[in-house]
Amino acid sequence: MDAEIRIERVLPATIGRVYDAWTRAELLARWYCPNPKLDLKVQADVRVGGEYVVEMGPHVVRGSYLEVQPPSRLVFSWKWEGTEDEPTRVEVELTEVADGTRMVLSHTGFANAEDAANHQLGWDPELTRLADLLESVTAPQPDPAVDRG
Repeated sequence: MDAEIRIERVLPATIGRVYDAWTRAELLARWYCPNPKLDLKVQADVRVGGEYVVEMGPHVVRGSYLEVQPPSRLVFSWKWEGTEDEPTRVEVELTEVADGTRMVLSHTGFANAEDAANHQLGWDPELTRLADLLESVTAPQPDPAVDRG
């Protein structure tokens, strides 16, 4: 396996909604952890040079935004707190397609293939949670004023 990750998915939402899910802390806090049982806290100052912190239970990742091009591109550094690892780089490219939005995520700069594989194991369930969130946000919501009982 290569020491980098590339994941491509078509998400069931507009490019603006997908970009919001990547850049609004309250939305990130609903999907940005592979384990839904962990307490998730997100702080994000989404601007070039701005920083973010994601607390996934006892695991903390930090980084800074390197490129911010709404609504199509986001690039940021990624570093686990408490490790001596060099920061890695995450690029998210969004393009509109007939079924929603194509997202291409590239995560590069890993020291070795094992580290990349471990991160792939985290990204896969996270991106499934992102797709589920976008489906629930875009699905018609029941009218709370209608008595169903």
